[in-house]
This record gives sequence, C-alpha cells and structure tokens, in this order.
Amino acid sequence: MIYQNKGFSRIDRIRKQVLHELAQLICTNLKDPRISRVVLTDVTVTKDCAHAKVYYTILAGEPSEATQAALQNAVGYFRSKLSQRIALFNVPQLHFVYDRSIEQGAMIDRLLENIKQENVSLSDGSGSMDPQC
Repeated sequence: MIYQNKGFSRIDRIRKQVLHELAQLICTNLKDPRISRVVLTDVTVTKDCAHAKVYYTILAGEPSEATQAALQNAVGYFRSKLSQRIALFNVPQLHFVYDRSIEQGAMIDRLLENIKQENVSLSDGSGSMDPQC
C-alpha cells in the first residue's frame, strides 16, 4: 500500500503549535509592558527541533532594544510553559527576530499609491500624452 504525504509534516505541526502557544502566553500571561504590543508573525523550527526562530512585529510602534531584551529575558519562562503545553522530548531554544515584512509591505503600498497618483495627475494635467516619450 502506498501512503501519500498529506502536507502536514511533524515540523510544521510543531511550528504551528509553538506559534499558537507563544501567542497565547504573550496575550494572557505576561504583564511586562515592553511586550504588550508584540504580535507574533511566524515561527521556523529546525529539522531536529533544537532551535526555533520566532518572528514578531510591534503594533503601532517601532522596534526597540528594550522589547528585544524583554523577549530574551522571558525565553526561560516561555520554554517552561511550552514544555507543559506541548508534548515534546526537548523544547526548542527560542530566538526572537524582529519581522520587517509588514513595514516593507506598507512601504511598497505607499510607493505604488504615489505612482498611481502621479499617473492620474499626468493624464489629467497634460491633456495629451506622447506615447513615444
């Protein structure tokens, strides 16, 4: 009998569960104001489950060294809670990384909007456009 891969690898399940559990811990259990606006965007886990990169962004603000330091200080707490919530032999080492993709996406949106506005003003202002320019 041939078994088909259903697209759900063990690593992917672990990644999703780590993301879910950490997001819940940050939202409900932490009282540190430096972490209050942190939103987790993604988690990547190595194949041996020894390390996990946790990508985060900050709502309505800029990244700060204080936020990064607070997250790094809470790593022991996070790992302890993850070991209670996830059935893993070894809980991965957590490495927090600021995710700039949302900022970059917003910048691209602004640039595209500027180009759109310039095209509208060019087509409205000149009356006729020379296609050979």
